[in-house]
Amino acid sequence: MEDGDISPGTTVRYPRTGTTGTVVRIEDIDGNLFAELDSTHLLYRIDQLHVLGKGKHAGRRKEDRAGQKPLSLDEALSAEEIQEGIAGVDGVGAG
Repeated sequence: MEDGDISPGTTVRYPRTGTTGTVVRIEDIDGNLFAELDSTHLLYRIDQLHVLGKGKHAGRRKEDRAGQKPLSLDEALSAEEIQEGIAGVDGVGAG
């Protein structure tokens, strides 16, 4: 993802905590770009955010999930797959 993809009004997710919000401002601190989210009023490094769309909490609408059935046991991740997925997580927080 390129930093230019994120601007005020962009809805993003910080994957380490699952925090989702709309960017309210961009700030340059010592050459690193940070985005403030409306949901927490905290700053998150732009290179750590995933773009979900434009507008307030895009992608979190209930109608997007309407009609989805729960995963069956055959479709659910195994303990090993979950462990592999979190192996790269090295901490919580912004930055």
